[in-house]
Amino acid sequence: MPIALALSPHLDDAAFSCGGLLASLAGEGWHVVMATLFTSSVADPTGFALACQLDKGLPAEVDYMDLRRAEDVRAATELGIAPPRHLPFREAPHRAYGSAPELFSAPRADDGIAAELAPALAAMIAAENPDLILAPQGVGGHVDHVQAVRALRSLDVQAPILWWRDFPYTVREATPREPLADLFAALPVQRMALDPEAQARKRAACAAYASQIGFQFGGVAGLDGRLAREEGIERFRLTGRLDAAIPGLDAG
Repeated sequence: MPIALALSPHLDDAAFSCGGLLASLAGEGWHVVMATLFTSSVADPTGFALACQLDKGLPAEVDYMDLRRAEDVRAATELGIAPPRHLPFREAPHRAYGSAPELFSAPRADDGIAAELAPALAAMIAAENPDLILAPQGVGGHVDHVQAVRALRSLDVQAPILWWRDFPYTVREATPREPLADLFAALPVQRMALDPEAQARKRAACAAYASQIGFQFGGVAGLDGRLAREEGIERFRLTGRLDAAIPGLDAG
């Protein structure tokens, strides 16, 4: 049985950006694992970290990340994939990033998270021995996405990697920030055309992240509208060579 490993910075990124492909692979008999890097709960958050929770209507006493991990489990079920993995690293607001603009600026000089992530990713890749890895391109420039790319690229990875375009950052601006564009510009483009079942599974998985839908899309109707405008297409850049044929995935 072939194995796919999706490395998601946050608890929603993989489902939002490549959930249709994950569902399609599972439907083709692949063992699909969705692993999220930044999922650690932090007791008694303050400042900007607390504001990131309060602005989603969640009171301070709620364990925000525990709630989001539970959403991730529901999303994986909707996709028809294996139970998700949750790595114990802290999101950027808990690493001294103190405002929304800082989240989308260059990583802080004192933020050594990429070096911490790298051995954890190496261990997971060695344990899973995936035939395919999926990971973000860092479109939008969120510092956690950028650091995830840096960590993965620092490793000697033998499996092919499909680098997804980070949705919904891809559609928030006419020309989204792409601080790592030069790393991917020469890589071949891959286009995944989702069948109706994969589209439905992706939509259900995205909706499972209930705490994020209002913030990201303005509600379920906004989510549906954004997904409809994607027309059932997911886009990637490819490192390495795909040995296994994946129905619906083609160059272009």
